[in-house]
Amino acid sequence: MKKQYLLFLTMVLLILAIAGCSTNEQAKKPEKQKTVELTVSAAASLQNALNDIKTAFEKEHPNVIINYNFGASGTLKQQISQGAPVDLFFSAAEDKFDKLVQDGLIEKSKGTDLVGNELVLVVPKDSKKDINTFEDLVKADKISIGTPESVPAGQYAKETLEHIHEWKAVEGKVVYAKDVRQVLTYAETNNVDAGIVYKTDALISPKVKIAATAKEDSHGPIIYPVGVIKNSSHPKEAQLFYDYLKGQTSINVLEKYGFKGLH
Repeated sequence: MKKQYLLFLTMVLLILAIAGCSTNEQAKKPEKQKTVELTVSAAASLQNALNDIKTAFEKEHPNVIINYNFGASGTLKQQISQGAPVDLFFSAAEDKFDKLVQDGLIEKSKGTDLVGNELVLVVPKDSKKDINTFEDLVKADKISIGTPESVPAGQYAKETLEHIHEWKAVEGKVVYAKDVRQVLTYAETNNVDAGIVYKTDALISPKVKIAATAKEDSHGPIIYPVGVIKNSSHPKEAQLFYDYLKGQTSINVLEKYGFKGLH
């Protein structure tokens, strides 16, 4: 009886020892990182560059997935003001961004002016209208610009035309678009004789040609600020992507697409 009891006890101790080892092994295994999805609201003109940046970032940080919401900066700002679940905002205009800072939705210390852009006049590649300057727009039947109230490029376009005293002469010919990419599409498909877009948009399209570049003093400075939204559901990962956007790798990609570095 005593022998059986000792044998039983030995087996219990052995089982406990094996279980203990197994638990220790599991404890040593690193926990699998949880996948986090970030929503980045960004100006439509950033689309190509940001898609390249997303690919590079996700390779380095496989547990963070970037989802973009592209559109007109004014529309995106409105969505954020109304509580849309957004983690970062990359605007094509300082005023839209600054309003969110003033409203306490973006902390000033978690925002920066990242890149700049230029405003250009584009015409369809096969245009016969002989439009080579902004002043030549009087020859056009239809001109497209972004809606100035919500599309920064449209706002800059109107400022430029007012600066050269042409706005009143062409206002009746203007076809308004929801964002700068729609302006580009109208010009590409010959639905308008000319469009005013960012240089970065014109450079990606083989269907249009740049007729003229607006002088810098003809409109407000074209600055693209980016920042982390204060009530982001994933502040740590949002900060990680924000820092990545400010890094040289991202700046190089943005410059490749025609954006101007500011630092």
